[in-house]
Amino acid sequence: MSDFYQVTANQALQGQIDISGAKNAVLPLMAATLLCKGVSIINNVPQLDDVATMADVLRYLGAKVSHQGSRLIINTHACHGHQAPYHLVTKMRASIYVLGPLLARLGRANVALPGGCAWGPRPIDLHLAGMQALAAKVELSHGNIHAYAGRLTGTDFTFATSSVGATVNMLLASVLASGTTRLFNAAIEPEIDNLIDQLNAMGANIFGKGSANLCIEGVDELKPVEISAIPDRIEAGTYLIAAAMSRGHVRLNQVIPEHLTALLAKLTDCGAHIECDPNGITLDARHKPLRPMSIKTGPYPQFATDLAPQWMAMCASLSGIAQITDTIYPDRFQHVDELNRLGANIRVRGNSAYIIGTGSLSGAPVKATDLRAGAALILAGIVAKGTTQVNQIYHLDRGYQDLTQKLAQLGASVQCCSSDKHSATAQLSLCG
Repeated sequence: MSDFYQVTANQALQGQIDISGAKNAVLPLMAATLLCKGVSIINNVPQLDDVATMADVLRYLGAKVSHQGSRLIINTHACHGHQAPYHLVTKMRASIYVLGPLLARLGRANVALPGGCAWGPRPIDLHLAGMQALAAKVELSHGNIHAYAGRLTGTDFTFATSSVGATVNMLLASVLASGTTRLFNAAIEPEIDNLIDQLNAMGANIFGKGSANLCIEGVDELKPVEISAIPDRIEAGTYLIAAAMSRGHVRLNQVIPEHLTALLAKLTDCGAHIECDPNGITLDARHKPLRPMSIKTGPYPQFATDLAPQWMAMCASLSGIAQITDTIYPDRFQHVDELNRLGANIRVRGNSAYIIGTGSLSGAPVKATDLRAGAALILAGIVAKGTTQVNQIYHLDRGYQDLTQKLAQLGASVQCCSSDKHSATAQLSLCG
C-alpha cells in the first residue's frame, strides 16, 4: 500500500492558520538534554517523523521520552548509552547532533554515519574537525564515527563554511569542555539562538548570541530546564508562498516575522501586500498581478535554501522569467523534472535553475523527491488546472505537521489517498 496526495485546482487561499514549532530547532534542543541528568521539558514541539526518530535515538541511549500534545518530556536519569545505531541514524541527518553531547558528558560516542534526504553531498567533515579541535580522537570505521576523549579542552575553531549542524555540535560539545572555546564563522540561524538560550538556561556560559563569533566558557555540569521551540519559519514561508501564488489572503499566527525578512522582501517585490505584527503575518495577493522574481539562497539571513523549491513552483506558475541559484546545496534540483511534468518550463545549469513562466500549470502524477520538493509540488497542484497526484508523500511527514488539514483550513482541495485497492478506506478527504 502507498499513500499519495490528490490536489485539485482551487480558488485563492483564504483564512488563517497557526504555525507549528520548528523541527529544526527542536532536534538540537532534544540532543542538548543528553548533557545532564534529570527531566527536561520542551514546549511547542511538532508531531513529525523526524522528532519521533530523534526520540527513538534518545530512548536507545537510555532516556525516557514522552510526547504529550505539543510538550516533549525527556528523562535522562538512566541515559548511559553512547551508541547511536545505523537503523535509526540513517533515517535523519540530524541524528549526528548526539555526537557532541555524548562526547562531552561520557567521553565517548559511537554514532553511525547519518542519512536523510537523498540528494547532494552534505559532508560531516566540519563536525569531525570540530571534535578533534576539542582534543577528541575521531575514527571512521565500518560506517560509524568512533570518538573518544577525557574531558574535552576548549579551543579556537573557524568554520570553513557556515554550517548549522556543525555549529550545533560544537556548542553541545564545548559547554562542558575545560577552558574557553571561541567559534568563528558560526551559523547565526534563529534555531542556533534557540539552542543557545536553552544551554545558557541549563547553566552554560555562551556569549555572542546572534553573531558569527561565539565564546563558550566551559562549566563542570548543567541542569535540566524547560524551554520552548521557536515557530517554524520554513513552514510559515511555505504557506506564504502558497497564499501568494494562489492570489489569496492569508493570516499566519504564532510566527516571528523577523525570521522571514528575506522572503517577505521578495514577496513584496513580486507584488504581494504584507503586514506584520509581533505575533503574525498577513499576506494579500488579491489586487495586483504577481511577477516572478529571481533569488539566490544563502546562509541566514539570506533567502533560505529550504524555501527555494516552493519559490520555484510559484515562479513556474506566473508569467515571466526568473533564476534560482542555490549556493548552499548546488544540486538541489531533483524536483525540476517533476515540475516540468506539470507544464513548467525549467532548465538547470550548474547550481542555477532558469524558469520561463507561462502563467499556467496543468495537473499530472508526480513524486516528491525530498521534503521541500514535496511541498513545492503540492503548492503547484493547488494552482494547476485539473488534478495533481503527489506520490512518495512520506517525505512530507518529516517536516510538516497537519499539512493537509492546514491547507484545508485555507480552502485548498487536498485529499490523502491510498492506492491499496483492498483498503477499507480507499480515500480520505481532509478538506470537507
